Amino acid sequence: MSASNLDDIFLLARKKEALHLRARLIQNIRLFFIEHGFLEVETPLRIPSPAPEEHIEAFPSGDWFLQTSPELCMKRLLAAGFPLIFQISKCFRAGERGNLHLPEFTMLEWYVTKFDYLQLMSQCEKMIFAVAANMDIARHCIFRNKKIDLTPPWEKITVQEAFEKYASVTLEEALNKNKFDQIIVDYIEPYLGVNRPTFLYDYPAKLAALAKLKDGNTNVAERFELYIGGMEIANGFSELNDTEEQRRRFEQASQLRAQKNWPQYSMPEKFLQALQTIPESAGIALGIDRLAMIFAHVLQIDDIISFTPEIL
Repeated sequence: MSASNLDDIFLLARKKEALHLRARLIQNIRLFFIEHGFLEVETPLRIPSPAPEEHIEAFPSGDWFLQTSPELCMKRLLAAGFPLIFQISKCFRAGERGNLHLPEFTMLEWYVTKFDYLQLMSQCEKMIFAVAANMDIARHCIFRNKKIDLTPPWEKITVQEAFEKYASVTLEEALNKNKFDQIIVDYIEPYLGVNRPTFLYDYPAKLAALAKLKDGNTNVAERFELYIGGMEIANGFSELNDTEEQRRRFEQASQLRAQKNWPQYSMPEKFLQALQTIPESAGIALGIDRLAMIFAHVLQIDDIISFTPEIL
């Protein structure tokens, strides 16, 4: 056996405790949703067309693509009359690799009809708190040398408030200069979820491609992200169910992708048609790998998965 193969075996062996924790995490997440009446579903990993998004790139798979999220197919199930659904699924995104990113990762995604994003926030915190309790993590966890209180209710702060409190520029300036993500990462994220988890909510409408706009304020979308220990864990929103508005947003995203010379996707027509019959609902995607990092007290995503791309 070569030295390289031996190194890989020793590396995998050192992850035994972390991989046991990861398995318990997934088992307890699944148990929570089953006990709350959700149907576990499976949707295809290969799809004809992903949702066109400005900052997410899909891997080609023949003439189709590996899914970047199970969102489109799961929403078609909502339209078909499945009111409570969840899925733990592999997702794939090109050009993503770092301490917190992998090109292949594990996503938890769930949807609830007759819910909005505020109700979904509450359900999310109850789920994570219940899972932590079942794993004997109790009310607190340690991440990045900070003791984080998981007891609900968690902190909530709007994007506007976060910019006013932490950022070096106004929200409007960040949007106009196309520096929103940079300002969030450099100035705001380090303060989110440090002592207890934080929901950052009410995103600018232009940064919520599939979310419903807020009633009475079309400049804001009913979208939130969850942060724990300064790390983004989940992204959720009240679902947009206006076919023409969704098509317009997809077309706009396709134009932005074209400016970067990114591949163009065909319109996901079956999804757009299904939007006509989707009831009021809310959905969320949560990174299993990152939540496992927090519970295992590790700082690199590599330490909580078995095989990284580099050792395959």
